[in-house]
Parts: sequence; C-alpha cells; structure tokens
Amino acid sequence: MRGWWKKTLNGLTEQPPWLFRQIFPGSLFRVGTADRRVYLTFDDGPIPEATPEILEILKCHNVCATFFMVGDNIRKYPEIAEAVRRDGHSIGSHTFSHLQGLKTATGLFLEDVAKGAAATGDSPLFRPPHGLLKPAQWRQLKRQGYRIVFFDVVSRDYDSEVTAEELERIVMKRIRPGSIVVFHDSIRTISKLRVALHPLIERIRREGYEFDTLKWE
Repeated sequence: MRGWWKKTLNGLTEQPPWLFRQIFPGSLFRVGTADRRVYLTFDDGPIPEATPEILEILKCHNVCATFFMVGDNIRKYPEIAEAVRRDGHSIGSHTFSHLQGLKTATGLFLEDVAKGAAATGDSPLFRPPHGLLKPAQWRQLKRQGYRIVFFDVVSRDYDSEVTAEELERIVMKRIRPGSIVVFHDSIRTISKLRVALHPLIERIRREGYEFDTLKWE
C-alpha cells in the first residue's frame, strides 16, 4: 500500500492535476498550442556552481529556455544573470528571497515579489517558489499585471531518490505539445542535469518537438 501511495503522490507532483490547475484560473501551466513545442524552464538561479554549466549545455544544442531567477542571486551574481540574457533566454522572477507564499503574510510576499521583479528588469513573468501561494496573493498579483507561470511537467531533479536516468524517463513520459517543464539551476541538481540534459534534449528533438521560450506578452 505504501508503494502505491508513493507512486500516486509522485505522479501528482510530476504533472499537476486538473483540480490544482482550477484553483488558479488564467495562470499558465501549459502553452495552448497544437504544435509539438515544449518550454524548458529553470528555477532558483543564477548561481556560479550551476547556471554557467547549464548555459553551455543549452548553447551546445542551440536551445533557449526561460530562467525564473531569485532576485538576491541576481544581486550577488549580476554577471551570470547578464550571461543568461546575452544568450537569448527569457527571464522571469522567482521572488527576491525565495519566500514560499503559503508560509508568508500576503503583504510581505507581494513586496518580495515586486523586489524580485525589479531585479529582473521588471519582467511580468512570475513563478511562485515551490509552485505554492495563497489565493489572495494570486489575485493581487494578477491585478498588478503579473503573468503567473506554474508548470505542466516537474522533472523532480531536486529529489534525492531520482537519478539522472529516471529524470529523463519522468520528462519523456509526461511531455505533450505546449508543456512547460521545470528544472532547477542549483547546487542540489547540477550533478544530475550535467548528465541528463544532453540526452534529454536530443530525445525530445527525436520525438519531433521544438523548443521555445515563454514570452512577456
């Protein structure tokens, strides 16, 4: 029974269920397209231990992605944030301090979001840390013009029980036209991503998909 329950929870994590998507209507979980197009996204950077290596992998395959950056990391490593921009990737905010909305008062959370957006150059793209925030926070952010981005596929690269090979399997099992796939450019994940990203990008292409970035419009 425990194995069945764990498998079910992992599945719900890897692809957010319909009910969760209905809580935040109008937010972006998946791009509405019939084209075989996917959107790779990276959270939590920029950091010197991971982001430059990921940029090199993406450049090797001529792929552009969307980076949801923590504002305080931009402050500490502006040259890496600039490298992301220079390589043609899209940039969104991931708050300034990586605050989790459910654990943070709404006023403080909104202030941190605004500070993080300013650090990115006022990108309207915003992804809440851990994909969690209160409905009141979500409503306020929508009123303020943010384009709130969640995800259609979670790679679980952060999970210590998931190997690089399993990460590839998770993504390939879940992707579909318009999928927004989330990874993390972090110390915790780079050992897996340096192994998994090359074959994963190649396999996605073999399946007939193209890569695109999330736009500001």
